[in-house]
Formats: sequence, structure tokens, C-alpha cells
Amino acid sequence: MTTMKPILQNLVEMTGHRDHLRLELSVLSTLQKLNHVIEVRALELFTDAGVAHMRPRTWVEDGQWAFTDSEAAADPRRETLEHYPYLRECVAHHGDSALATVHKGRYRLWLPMWVHDKVSTCLEITQSRPFSAHKLDVLKGVFQVYQNYQSLLDYSERDALTGLFNRKTFDEQFSRHALHGLVSRPDAAPPVFACNAHVLPGEPVQQWLAVVDIDHFKQVNDRFGHLYGDEVLILIANILRNSFRSHDRVFRFGGEEFVVLLRSTTLGTAHKVFNRFRMAVQEYPFPQVGQVTVSLGFVSTARGAPVEILGQADQALYYAKEHGRNQVCFYDDLVAGGHLATKVANDDVELF
Repeated sequence: MTTMKPILQNLVEMTGHRDHLRLELSVLSTLQKLNHVIEVRALELFTDAGVAHMRPRTWVEDGQWAFTDSEAAADPRRETLEHYPYLRECVAHHGDSALATVHKGRYRLWLPMWVHDKVSTCLEITQSRPFSAHKLDVLKGVFQVYQNYQSLLDYSERDALTGLFNRKTFDEQFSRHALHGLVSRPDAAPPVFACNAHVLPGEPVQQWLAVVDIDHFKQVNDRFGHLYGDEVLILIANILRNSFRSHDRVFRFGGEEFVVLLRSTTLGTAHKVFNRFRMAVQEYPFPQVGQVTVSLGFVSTARGAPVEILGQADQALYYAKEHGRNQVCFYDDLVAGGHLATKVANDDVELF
């Protein structure tokens, strides 16, 4: 019989976090400690080429917490939901849970997290005996607290107009990005991470930061009004979401400026991805406004403090805007070409 005191203690610890990943780890750790539980996982549900898939996002491997670090569509651990008919039916009918008997001594519960009639996260709990009604009530109660708290965190981290991450979350996300997403609990050994399956062995990859600015946005507001200006911002945000992978990060810094953290790819691919986004904006028919373009400056995140890296991307962006707009500029290319130069370095601060 599960006692309430340990559950309440774990809930206190769980809701003390201000980070989605740490919160997810905390709820999984809470569930893992319950009687008869064999395994817990956080699953990511997604659609690829019109087919519903799932993949493990957080799980235990060799006694350590492991996290996927690959693009969902290229993850070798992904499986179609056809292999999980009970979960598939639950999602299809907007259910709040699904139960299945894997075999004798192995019983499984899925708890999908619904957000605006969509589900992208699901907790999976496997235990050694069938789930009693009391155990299901306890598990669903813990899950509801987790889901509500995730929603509160999500609300505080996002821009109200576009739904993108806001400026407040940038420092934390950038620090995690710079470490290739390797974030571990203070009381745990370094976690195990799945390989980035879309990168060929030996292919040099880096992390990239880009600053995006809408060209002549003030003219849009002055000519068409702020209502149409807001619509442009929302549509640009949608194009950003569709142009980058689920594990990249997109922020609205305020006004017409956005920032993208592009993970684990080559310089050539970064150029292609950023230019593909630029072209998608250029070709999009914005209602009433017509054509809108963006300028973009980007830099590798391999060297320097966050403020330096952001400043370098800004330098590349300003060069793009001052030399024709509607283009993508790479900071290192501009320095190598003599278009930008470091004038003086003073300790950890570079002045341009």
C-alpha cells in the first residue's frame, strides 16, 4: 500500500524545480520509487510523413538517467504507434490513460499529457503486478500535479503573442545548448545521452546561434497598423517553428527580433537551414501586407561567453541589414573578409 507521506514529500521536491527537464526527472524519480514499479519513461509522440510515432525521451539506462539528443524523425529508437495499440487508441479518442498487459509479471500504464487537444508527451509506467484502483488514483493524481506545474512553467517561459520562448528563458536555454543539452541532476551521476543519429560519424558538427530581424518592420506598423504588425510577428513565429527541428530552440527577444539556437549540425547545413527559412519568409503571402523579408546573422557557440556570442551574431545581423537586407551573414566569414574586426580585447570583454 502506497503511503501518502513519501508521495507528499516527493511532490514538494518536484514542484520546487523551475526547469522542464528537471521537473520531468523529478516526477519520474517519484514514480520509480513506488511499490512494484519496474520501469518509468517519458515518451515523445510525433508525426513523421503522416505516420504517428513515439520514442523514449527520458529513461533509465545502466542505472543512470538517459536523454535523447537526436532529432525525433531520425532517432533510431523511434517506433510507430501501431506497435502500441492501446496507447494509439487512447490518443485517437483523447483518453486520459491506457492500460495493457505486456505479459505475466509486466503491466503497463500510459498517461498522455494533453495541451490544446494535442499530445506530444506521455509518461509510461511498468510494474510487476496489475494496477489496483487505489494505485491508479495515486498515479493519476501525481501526474495531474506534474501536468499543471509543467503548464505553469510553460506559461512563464513563453512570449504571450507568439508562443515562442521569451527573453527571460534565453540564458538558461543557451547554457544547456552550449553543453549539447547535457543537464543532469545535482544528486545524480552524469547522464547517458543517445547519439545524434542524423550526423554521420566523423562529420564535424557545432552549435549555432542566429539573430533574426524583420526588415522594415516599423514601416509595416506605420502603414498598416499594429494589428497587422502583430499578425506578421505571429506568422513569422509559425514559419520559424516549421523551419527548425523539435530540439532546436527559438526565442522572441522583443519587438521584431528573434533568436535561434541550432543544434548539432555542420556549417554548410546551418547556411542551408537559415537560408531556407529566409526564403520561406520571402515567399509567404502575408495578408494585406504582401511580401516581408528578414535578415539574419549567425555564429558558432563554441567560443566565448553568451554575451560575446550574442554580440557577434548581432554584428553579423547589422552587417546584413546595412548591406541590402534579406540575407544571411556568418560572423566568421565577415571577419575573415575584413568586413568586421575586433578592435581591442579587455579581459573577457571584446569591444568592436
